[in-house]
Amino acid sequence: MTGPGPLRIGNASGFYGDRFDAVREMLTGGSLDVLTGDYLAELTMLILGRSRIKDPTRGYASTFLRQLEDGLGLAHERGVKIVTNAGGLNPAGLADAVRKLADTVGVPVRVAHVEGDSLPAPYGFLTANAYLGGAGIAACLRAGADIVVTGRVTDAALVTGPAAAHFGWGPEDHDALAGAVVAGHVLECGTQATGGNYAFFGDHDVRRPGFPLAEIHEDGASVITKHDGTGGVVDVGTVTAQLLYETAGARYAGPDVTARLDTVRLTPDGPDRVRISGVRGEAPPPTLKVGLNRLGGWRNEVVFVLTGLDIEAKARLVKDQFADALARGGRQPAEVRWELVRTDRPDAATEETAGALLRLVVRDRDADTVGRAVSGAAVELALGSYPGFHLTAPPGKGAPYGVFEARYVPVAEVGHVAVLPDGDREDVPPAGPHRALEAVEEPGLPDPLPPGPVRTAPLGRVAGARSGDKGGDANVGVWVRGDDAWRWLAHELTVARFQELLPETAGLTVVRHVLPNLRALNFVVHGLLGEGVAAQARFDPQAKAVGEWLRSRHLPVPTALLEEPEVTA
Repeated sequence: MTGPGPLRIGNASGFYGDRFDAVREMLTGGSLDVLTGDYLAELTMLILGRSRIKDPTRGYASTFLRQLEDGLGLAHERGVKIVTNAGGLNPAGLADAVRKLADTVGVPVRVAHVEGDSLPAPYGFLTANAYLGGAGIAACLRAGADIVVTGRVTDAALVTGPAAAHFGWGPEDHDALAGAVVAGHVLECGTQATGGNYAFFGDHDVRRPGFPLAEIHEDGASVITKHDGTGGVVDVGTVTAQLLYETAGARYAGPDVTARLDTVRLTPDGPDRVRISGVRGEAPPPTLKVGLNRLGGWRNEVVFVLTGLDIEAKARLVKDQFADALARGGRQPAEVRWELVRTDRPDAATEETAGALLRLVVRDRDADTVGRAVSGAAVELALGSYPGFHLTAPPGKGAPYGVFEARYVPVAEVGHVAVLPDGDREDVPPAGPHRALEAVEEPGLPDPLPPGPVRTAPLGRVAGARSGDKGGDANVGVWVRGDDAWRWLAHELTVARFQELLPETAGLTVVRHVLPNLRALNFVVHGLLGEGVAAQARFDPQAKAVGEWLRSRHLPVPTALLEEPEVTA
């Protein structure tokens, strides 16, 4: 797998549960050299951990195997390598299962896997996995593997590994590796790069976006595109949105390299083609991120429907009655949270639009305390509470919730092993030398727009946004499509203005990062998500819609920016 030509790497999965037919679509829709699949997320590792407790032979993404039942033959016929992190907590087990499947369907494939990410879990934790880089994947491919299965690697490693194997990059090729990291970050979430979850979705037909692919060049530059005839769109905006997703500052650190996001340049390269160039890389940090998952306790949820008049008074009555019922029962959950969502409208034409939702969430270390004690207290109010009492669903017995934590360990403490197709084990040394992470110097801002007339309007009439989660933190990337809009946004959307527009963030630490090349600001909101997505502590536990909330907020906008969208390359 060597040669100087561009390497076409496609993606067929952005998460465990993504479009099942994507593997076939990508293998039959056009030419590819490598097909990747990203199945892991913080929550997925917890799910797989619980699965492996029940059955030690599992712990991997079983969907991948079902996708391979016909994908294996297609990939073999077309000479496409497959690289996936679907191995989860048991990459060796998935590699064995792939071999058995290959024997069953009669397809000769050489299967390898990468291990070493699984670390001894500290007391009280279910899983502990280091985020490995792409060097183990590269070793497997250099040894002739057709399919490489990994456990917890960085999402971008699924691209850096094949690119390094193809072009012969070494750990010192920082700029080339950084370019591949950026391309990998764009591909990792599948159709989010081709119009899915896109702020300006109304500009394109995104009903069934195709999955993305990257044409990687020897110097690390790339072109993001998709197979001809597939839905969605690839343009500077969709790529910018995905670049900002779940990132923080200008230094995007990983085990292979630290990519400088402030050096990324995006330019149109034809229909549904965007070129990524200019990416600079630096030596990776001396530590690896380790994701730890544990069961945090038990939670239950009840949603009361309040209809018509006196919504606030009805809510107060339920809260008082529920508190009294818990006190009489002698079981008080450690955490009781109420949230009234005013979905009701005055003089509504339908009953549903006359209703508001009162959401109760309880948590405790003890299952019984949030189980029947809570469900019973809610149900027993049915004939003795507010007029029109009903629930969105019968209350359940409660469910366990998880907690994610991130820690960092020296790279030398983590073994990285490529288990080659012939069974030989190759130790993969850590990339080096290393460079400690530090913040970049704040870039200068463009000159502000001259004073002129303004009109109160939603921010989203001018700016796009995409938001996501990293543990208990959230990021909100905001970008604009023209230089004048950038001159306005860079000065208008300060941290203070951001917190004013999103009052939930007012008491939290918010850090703003400026990325002029992308005409973008990236806000990191520390602590917004509590103990992370698995804890389900917030209405939007992964902060997926925080960016859209921000875009809906009104502020004074120069009328010149509202008259026509300014789109420049």
